[in-house]
Amino acid sequence: MVIAPTISLLIWYIIGLSSFDALLLFVILFAIVFAIIYLVSAYLHNSRVNQLTRIIKNISHKQFEVYDDIQLQKNDELDDLIKQTIRASRMVEKELIRLNKIENYRKEFIGDISHELKTPIFAIQGFIETLLNGAIHDDEVNEVFLHKAMRNVNRLTYLTKDLMEISRLETGELKTNIQEVFLRDLIMDVVESLQFKAQKENIELVLHDFDKNIQIRADRNQIKQVLVNLIENAIKYNKENGKVEIGVTVLNRDKVELFVKDTGIGIDPKDIERVTERFYRVDKSRSREKGGTGLGLSIVKHIIEAHGEKLTIESEPEKSSTFRFTLSRVSHVSV
Repeated sequence: MVIAPTISLLIWYIIGLSSFDALLLFVILFAIVFAIIYLVSAYLHNSRVNQLTRIIKNISHKQFEVYDDIQLQKNDELDDLIKQTIRASRMVEKELIRLNKIENYRKEFIGDISHELKTPIFAIQGFIETLLNGAIHDDEVNEVFLHKAMRNVNRLTYLTKDLMEISRLETGELKTNIQEVFLRDLIMDVVESLQFKAQKENIELVLHDFDKNIQIRADRNQIKQVLVNLIENAIKYNKENGKVEIGVTVLNRDKVELFVKDTGIGIDPKDIERVTERFYRVDKSRSREKGGTGLGLSIVKHIIEAHGEKLTIESEPEKSSTFRFTLSRVSHVSV
């Protein structure tokens, strides 16, 4: 009731003013209204703007928090911006963690490979220097030193080959050529090729009987490499007059499981999760003595994962180790 007469008087007052005075009054009124709106808006949005500023500052300083204290209830553009900034903060945090892991892995890898290369290189250098210092004319030792140097050269060759192989697997450069393969023929090829090595170490290779008509869908050469690595390890880490068993279990219509079991030194439970890491060795001195590169099981893991299959390891220290991996079976549908 009071506002209407006041507005009427204001209108009559403005009409009675000159054009300049009316314009000036309008500008003053506009400034007052704008200031009121700004102050009210600033009051309402100030806390949310401060929250947004806090999140952005934390991101710039690589400090990440869980923003459970931020309550968003207005569902306006500012709330959307805060939500997106929190989401961006989480993504940046995850990416930094991933990059830190990669950097730590890179440092560890460089340290490992430097050590692996240094050992045979220094050994070769020592043998050659000894020969050059006169041992080459000593018929009792010259040939022995040359054989030892050659053994370390071979170790470098195997290490380089395995490094190239694992690099191609990790980068995806080595593609899997999936085809239908008779599993028994593949296993027989590997067992026959390693029979001489097993006999030299007094190890018996036992292939358990299974259906010769079983076919798998896999890359023949890569699965052969998996078997070679597993059986060679089983021979290398076995006990004298030990045994290596190879067999196949039919899991269902679509899957079979291949296993390699030895009677060797076994693996401590705390080491099982790490044995497929690059250069990780359970028995470092024995592995180097036998010419191992420390990359065999890492290559096995990469190949199995590239096939979309699963590798499992069971072991009992001083008794045995069993490596199992699944393979996709070819199911022939009769019409």
